[in-house]
Amino acid sequence: MNISLMTIADYDDAFKLWSETQGMGLRSLDDSRKGIDFFLKRNPETNFICREGKKLVGVILTGHDGRRGYIYHAAVHRDFRRQGIGKALVDRALTSLRKEGIRKVALVVYKDNLRGNGFWESLGFTLREDLNYRNLSIDPENI
Repeated sequence: MNISLMTIADYDDAFKLWSETQGMGLRSLDDSRKGIDFFLKRNPETNFICREGKKLVGVILTGHDGRRGYIYHAAVHRDFRRQGIGKALVDRALTSLRKEGIRKVALVVYKDNLRGNGFWESLGFTLREDLNYRNLSIDPENI
């Protein structure tokens, strides 16, 4: 297992993995090459990939706003699950956030993504039932 910082050169492989991952929500602009390049430049030390040989088998996008960390698009290829790759990626992401002074992290998982919710719960992420998550797309092209 080889974990390294994600760069835009990893985009095609990462996007393919995200596209093949059940329960993953992708947006037309945010998750385009340009959108991910913007995110990586804003968060250059907090995004990681895992390769087995040349094959990208895991990825995690992580960033922060100076106060809270946020995890996006964590995925492990279905043939490589249950080998500790997801946990290792999360550990690297959390370590990188701690180095940047972040003390709390949040993420969003679709309610019907049972595998994803089980994974995050197994790592100690708790479900907040006292909040309503709301969002507004301010660009109608970002579908």
